[in-house]
Amino acid sequence: MATTETTTVGTPIVDVPEGCHWTIHNIPFGCFVRINGMQDNPHCATAIGTFCVDLTELANNGFFDGTSWGDCFKESTLNSFMAQGRDSWRAARQKIQELVCDNELTSHANYSSFFVPLKDCQNTMPATIGDYTDFYSSIYHATNVGTMFRGKENALKENWVHLPVGYHGRASSVVVSGTDIVRPTGQIRNNPEQNPVDEACGKLDFEVEMGFLVGPPSKMGKRIPVAEAHNHIFGLVLMNDWSARDVQKWEYVPLGPFNGKNFATTISPWVITMEALEPFKCAAMEQNCKNVTPLPYLQDPNLCSYDIPITVGIEPQGSECQIVGATNANNLYWTFTQQLAHHTSTGCPFNSGDLCGSGTISGQTTDSYGSMLEINWKGTRSSKMKDGTERKFIHDFDNVIMTAECQKDDIFIGFGECSGKILPASPYEESEMEN
Repeated sequence: MATTETTTVGTPIVDVPEGCHWTIHNIPFGCFVRINGMQDNPHCATAIGTFCVDLTELANNGFFDGTSWGDCFKESTLNSFMAQGRDSWRAARQKIQELVCDNELTSHANYSSFFVPLKDCQNTMPATIGDYTDFYSSIYHATNVGTMFRGKENALKENWVHLPVGYHGRASSVVVSGTDIVRPTGQIRNNPEQNPVDEACGKLDFEVEMGFLVGPPSKMGKRIPVAEAHNHIFGLVLMNDWSARDVQKWEYVPLGPFNGKNFATTISPWVITMEALEPFKCAAMEQNCKNVTPLPYLQDPNLCSYDIPITVGIEPQGSECQIVGATNANNLYWTFTQQLAHHTSTGCPFNSGDLCGSGTISGQTTDSYGSMLEINWKGTRSSKMKDGTERKFIHDFDNVIMTAECQKDDIFIGFGECSGKILPASPYEESEMEN
């Protein structure tokens, strides 16, 4: 079949169906294992059309010999490759584009091991994530939540317009798309006149976010200047930072999120490089809220955002997915480079593969909000599903699905899915009760 994609480096040797996220313009990076089990460890990979391109096999067969980065693909995560830096990322991307367009590759004795149907693959975590931080960078989201709990006049705290607010998350509970999420149990105070109780979360929520994975590390005691921060950002993933709103409401004063956020964070498995996103750069939001200008260390001479439309839907068990929100990454007030520059402003060190989340991304209108807390305004309204049921928050066995696609002229790329199904809360095991 003829492909729908063309590029200056040629035409892919496999079909790229209309609307497929994995075009020649994309070349995402991830890791996978074969579903048939005939593979001991995860392999590094990219995706083109309906195929997973096994970069580990290509490296083992000498296709990247003579490069400074080729041996990185012989590992089971992308951490070493991420650490290589932008010149290596670009060189590898160009080489891979050439290979997937090289007709002579089809006659190679091991061709069948290079291109594996995606349906026969299971994605694994793209990197070993040592640390994870979540920011609070969407002005519309911060304003909505502040209005709910403090009133319109005091919606944004004084520090919010001066710096990217964030908190340290839990890297051990970051999981790849498709992983089921057990409804958390926690301490909740349902009635302000009564003591809290220990029970299953009743207000489980999603948060539409973008996450970035760090490339070259930084040293303890050294800042990453905002003008150089882009050189430390390998790429973006879709991210759902699940939230137990009732647990969070009771515990967050005075130190912020804790158990209400630490039980699960889902990321999409394919990392979309900043090179692939270059055509979708756009002007960043004007940063003069309350007439405050960011301090010099946050003033990026190349300040920009990215036009990345994102949708989120809920798929009840046995029914179709209902889209409940559609936002855009350009709704972020604080950019990825500013987030990283601020995080290291104290000399905090970063390692390759560390993850930073943008915080919930919301637009200005109800249909562009990035959480059920906002969409249904603290549960005062509900969202109707295609099966006729309604949701104020997420029910057991609901599958929450986020997707993102970018298009400009003939360039089209996507992020794939970031999804997770909610399982009922687990009862205490006997051994837990005894302890």
